[in-house]
Amino acid sequence: MVIKMRLGKTNLEVNKNGFGALPIQRRNMDDSVEILLHAYENGIDFYDTAHFYTDSEAKLGKAFEDVRENIYLASKGAAEEVDEFWKQLETSLKSMKTDYLDLYQFHNISFCPKGDDDLYKAMLEAKEEGLIKHIGITTHKITFAHEAIESGLYETLQYPFSYLSGKQEINLVNKCKEFDVGFIAMKAMGGGLITNSKASYAYMNQFDNVLPIWGIQKLEELNEFLSYDENTILNDELKKAITKDKKELGEDFCRGCGYCMPCPQDINISMCARMSLWIRRFPAEPYLTEEYLEIMENTNECIECYACVDNCPYELDIPRLLKENYEDYQNVLDGKTKV
Repeated sequence: MVIKMRLGKTNLEVNKNGFGALPIQRRNMDDSVEILLHAYENGIDFYDTAHFYTDSEAKLGKAFEDVRENIYLASKGAAEEVDEFWKQLETSLKSMKTDYLDLYQFHNISFCPKGDDDLYKAMLEAKEEGLIKHIGITTHKITFAHEAIESGLYETLQYPFSYLSGKQEINLVNKCKEFDVGFIAMKAMGGGLITNSKASYAYMNQFDNVLPIWGIQKLEELNEFLSYDENTILNDELKKAITKDKKELGEDFCRGCGYCMPCPQDINISMCARMSLWIRRFPAEPYLTEEYLEIMENTNECIECYACVDNCPYELDIPRLLKENYEDYQNVLDGKTKV
C-alpha cells in the first residue's frame, strides 16, 4: 500500500518513499531508465536530483518525458551568483525535458539567502515566471537550517536525517512541522553506513512530516523499500538493530558528504576517514588490496592544515580520524586485528 504525506506548505501529496537520484549517475542510461520506470510504476512520484549530479537529470528526463504531469521533479543548483543561477536552472530544465520544476532548492551554498539577497530574488522571479513551483534549500549546517526555517521564505528543507541522528536533528524535524516546512531527509541510510533498510523505513515512518529520499542505484534496493508499508513499524527487533548500529558508529563518524574536499594533499578524505567502518560493516576483502592500501597510505601526507575541518559541517577532527583509520586498516592487513 502506498503511504502518502503532505510536504509542508507546498501542499504536495507525495509517496512517503522519495527517490534520491544521485546514485543513478553511476549506472548507464538504459539501466537507469529501467529503475526509474519501475519506481514510477510502483507509485513513487517524488524524484530529487541536482545540477551537479552529472547525467542524473538527463536520465530522469528520458524516463519521464511522457508522464511528466504524473510526478514531482525536484532539483538543486549550487550557484551563488545570479547569472550562474539562471544558467544552472536553464540547464536543469533542458536536461529534464520539462518547462518547470515542482521544487528547486539552493544546494548547500555558503550562506542562507534571504529576501533582500539578489540570489533569493532570482529564485522568486523564477517562481513568478512559472519555471519553478516551490522554493527549498538543502544544507548540512544546522545553523543555516534554522535560519531557513525561521525566515519563512522556504517551503522545504533538505537535511541529513536517519536513525543515527541525535536530538538536535529531531528538534529540527519538529521545528519544520511547527513552521509547516516540508522536511526532506537526505542520507537516510547514513551515507551508506546503514545496511538495515527495514529499520530505516520504520524509523522514518514515525515522522509524518519527513520525506526520505532513498539513494537508489539497483532494482533490488528499490524493491526493498517498495516492500514496506504503514505496517512497517519499529518493533523490538528493529529497535535492537538500531541500538547496535548507534553504539558501533557513535556520533564521531564521517558521513561521506564530501564537503571537506578537495584536499591539497590529494587525500581521499571521505573514503579514508571511514575505512574502519567499511571493513567492519561490509565484507572486508574487497578493501584489503594494493589499490586501497595505496589510497590509505596517502593519509600519511596529511599536513594538518585543517582546511578540511573548517569545511566539515559536522566539525569532525578529520586529521585525527585519518590517522586512526590508517592505523586500524594497517593492523587488519597485518593480522593484528580481526574484522
